[in-house]
Amino acid sequence: MSNIHPVILSGGSGTRLWPLSRAMYPKQFIRFFNGQSTSFLGTALGRLPPHAGFENPILLCNNDHRFLVREELDRAGLEPRAIVLEPVARNTAPAIAVAALIALEQDPDAILAVMPSDHVIEDAVVFAEHIRRAAEVAATGKLVLFGIKPTEAHTGYGYIKCGQALSGFGGHAFDVASFAEKPDRATAESYLADGSYFWNSGIFALNAKTYLAEIKRLEPKILEAARASLANASEDLGFLRLDRAAFAAAPNISIDYAVMEKTRAAAILPMNVGWNDVGSWSSLWEIAPRDDKGNFIKGEAVLEDTSDCYVHSERALVSTIGVNDLIIVNTPDALLIADKNRTQDVSKIVQRLKQSNRKEQEQHLRNYRPWGYFETLNIGPRFQVKLLHVKPGGQLSMQMHHHRSEHWIVVQGTAQVSIGDKEQLVRENESVYIFATQWHRLSNPGKVPVEIIEVQIGSYLGEDDIMRTDDIYNRQPEETK
Repeated sequence: MSNIHPVILSGGSGTRLWPLSRAMYPKQFIRFFNGQSTSFLGTALGRLPPHAGFENPILLCNNDHRFLVREELDRAGLEPRAIVLEPVARNTAPAIAVAALIALEQDPDAILAVMPSDHVIEDAVVFAEHIRRAAEVAATGKLVLFGIKPTEAHTGYGYIKCGQALSGFGGHAFDVASFAEKPDRATAESYLADGSYFWNSGIFALNAKTYLAEIKRLEPKILEAARASLANASEDLGFLRLDRAAFAAAPNISIDYAVMEKTRAAAILPMNVGWNDVGSWSSLWEIAPRDDKGNFIKGEAVLEDTSDCYVHSERALVSTIGVNDLIIVNTPDALLIADKNRTQDVSKIVQRLKQSNRKEQEQHLRNYRPWGYFETLNIGPRFQVKLLHVKPGGQLSMQMHHHRSEHWIVVQGTAQVSIGDKEQLVRENESVYIFATQWHRLSNPGKVPVEIIEVQIGSYLGEDDIMRTDDIYNRQPEETK
């Protein structure tokens, strides 16, 4: 059997899980439940590991998330085949075309196991078995979708109708009879009663050569853009940057619309592995550990006469009386209260925030950087207080601010600080002061995180008041705002 190349798509923004999921820190990086040791992406990385006979994964993500992806790979102890940076969003069909070209460079008979980075699979062992079984089907030139047996008349999923069983595969794989868009309630109930319809999981086992041949036949501009963007790609700190102009020429279209709904090579393999796409707060509530009244609680909460609610609070105490079927998500800078049956509409709130240019849709008060993170603790006229967390080996850029001075107090670890031409170690309970227009740099030479309280004072405190002369992470100015 051909080698199986995991392809993980990590470009989503997860708007329907706002306010926890935000543009700069979307749901695939979040640990939603108490005691959850890995993120959705971290879990996805562990499903098809090299030690189980799979190839090293190919990941596709956008530029803003590249260091978050790298950190998840480091935690998983995996070296990827490639981390591909998509310069513009062009949906799944062009991204998978790029992955197919990369896999075929190494393996002329490559099978792609394509999966999103933010789905839940409860039984990873059975999932890997299904992938291997689907790869056998794909090796015959097929493009295999995984179908999920419906458990309810869900109107938020696309459906696939099973056709005749494919010979030679023991009744495990079938032709695709038809595709159906997200149905209304009555239609979904008819699909459920029919028994031959399955939810479209968005997970595929693809013969790479077949996929590219079908792309060439059905959407030739995608293949042209994928080849050109890859041919003109550049290496940057272990990331593969696709050429922006070439990739932007690709049509913005999903694999379903571009290929699967038109090809004669499509097959479906039903799968029962405890799948959930976690596409909304209600679907997250369904898989969350709940008490005897159906409530999930994370953080501080006191619930009285309350049932079937999802309550997440990161700081303040949440109290409820006489309510049910609510989603309550309380973060330091945003509060969501929603009817559990209306959680698909959370994306409408995010769209309104975008239209109003509000930062709450894009970033948390805690902003992640490749060196660690900073978190805004307090802000007022002419001052701002932040917590800086610098991971071992992390280093901020050499920088200067025109409009603010900074006072750094070390509360954990030992920091290496450069101010002008002077360099010093600043230990716990020691501090330094940096005047406006002084060049300075902070780094962590130790083996434990450095934490610093930063007090900014000045007439303008925006993140764009910064000049850089050296940045080991090769970031562009807009990436630090």
